[in-house]
Order: sequence, then C-alpha cells, then structure tokens
Amino acid sequence: MRLTRFTDYSLRVLIYLACEPGRRATIAEIAQAFEVSENHLTKVVHFLGQQGWVETVRGKGGGLALGRDAAALRVGEVVRRAEGGAMPAECFEREADAGARRCTIAPACLLHGALREASEAFHAALDAYTLADLVRPRAAISRLLFIGRERPAALARAAGRH
Repeated sequence: MRLTRFTDYSLRVLIYLACEPGRRATIAEIAQAFEVSENHLTKVVHFLGQQGWVETVRGKGGGLALGRDAAALRVGEVVRRAEGGAMPAECFEREADAGARRCTIAPACLLHGALREASEAFHAALDAYTLADLVRPRAAISRLLFIGRERPAALARAAGRH
C-alpha cells in the first residue's frame, strides 16, 4: 500500500512531538524540521487534534503537544484514520459510492479477496508498533530534527536550494 502525504505528515508530526513529550512545539517549527508546507501541517494538526492525539494551546507559551501517551498510540490506528478508509483498488468501492464503476469480472474475481488480505496484513503489521516504538532512538531523531535549537545556517541554505 502507498500512504497519502496527509498520513505521512500525520506520522511525522506525532514522531516530532513524541521525541520531546514535555515540550510544546509550533507548526512552523515542525514544518521547518521536515521541510514541508505549514499550510499542509495546519490541516494535519487540526485532524490530529480532532482525534485527541494532539493538544493545541493558543497564545503566548502555546503550541502543540501529544494528547495521548506515545505508548498507547498504535501506528495502525493512525494510518487507518488518516487514510479515511482508502481501498487498495476500485473494486473495493461500494456501488453506491459516487463515481464507482463496477468491474466486469467482479462476480468471479479472486483479486478482491487477495487485496483485502494484503490490506489487513499491512494494517496488522502497523498495529504491532506504537508511537513510542518509533521514537526509541529519541536522541538521534531529535538531533536530526534540530529539536530545541536553531538549524545551522549552512544546512538551511542547502535546503533552500532544493
């Protein structure tokens, strides 16, 4: 399966916040760390807040923090909710869905079952991991993301060239 950019960014925000769970971060800070658009992250953070995975505090001293313990947040749950029930092939779509086309061989095709099995295995593998598992090398990830300090000017200039 291929994850959408929205799901990718959702996981990145959660990883960033889990690296330093006692500290609030800003969308701008996370966007800079991952070199992604603040506008995209704003939508992602809104979604994460709706799920209860991120708490947002406005005003001076505000920012983002994890809304749940990282050890209680399963990666598979994040992926399933962020993907919004995306199916691996059009034949998974219900006929009532707008724009869904019925496949000619659907009544006899075994691909549907094989893809469902693969999708379930994919999610089951992700369910084996928590957010805490993803940030076990916390110090290394924090160094790579420059959490809590300015990005070196040379790296910022190099990133601007891409």
